[in-house]
Amino acid sequence: MSILKIARMGHPVLRRLADPIADPTAPDVAALVSDMTETLDDIGGVGLAAPQVHVSRRVIIFKVPQERTTGMADDEPQPLTALINPVIEPVGDALNLGWEGCLSIPGLRGAVPRHTTIRYRGLALDGTMIERTASGFHARVVQHEVDHLDGVLYPERMSDLALLTFIEEGMKHPIDLAAYARGEFE
Repeated sequence: MSILKIARMGHPVLRRLADPIADPTAPDVAALVSDMTETLDDIGGVGLAAPQVHVSRRVIIFKVPQERTTGMADDEPQPLTALINPVIEPVGDALNLGWEGCLSIPGLRGAVPRHTTIRYRGLALDGTMIERTASGFHARVVQHEVDHLDGVLYPERMSDLALLTFIEEGMKHPIDLAAYARGEFE
């Protein structure tokens, strides 16, 4: 197992469509997921996509800690999950504006509109199908990581770049997204 280097915004691997994985049970896929898991644990994040570790393949890992759940249906804690060749389908048209950071864009965070509820499917390391409905933070983290497989970083999803901030400034001068949605933003 190895801790892998994180690709940062501007690196070409983050801008391209990642290649599908033909055999999710292949030893090199298991080794990649193991290294990604060790890297995520070392950094303390909640999700990681293979392109973020300079590997242009369609695999993500993510988890949903209890403290990140929103209380919505289908937003429950999730153990670390590896998802190979994931596909997302929005459920309804509802969007939710929420803060996101990214290991490939250190020091920044932005408010990103995401589908409130999604269905996703993909393969596990043993080749079995994983299918779930997700809402809230669970839906947000899966959408964020799958975007990496399509060469998209969260600032490209933002509807207002005034809501892009350095993390430390955001902590000193927090922006209330509910007030923003009501038009009370300064």
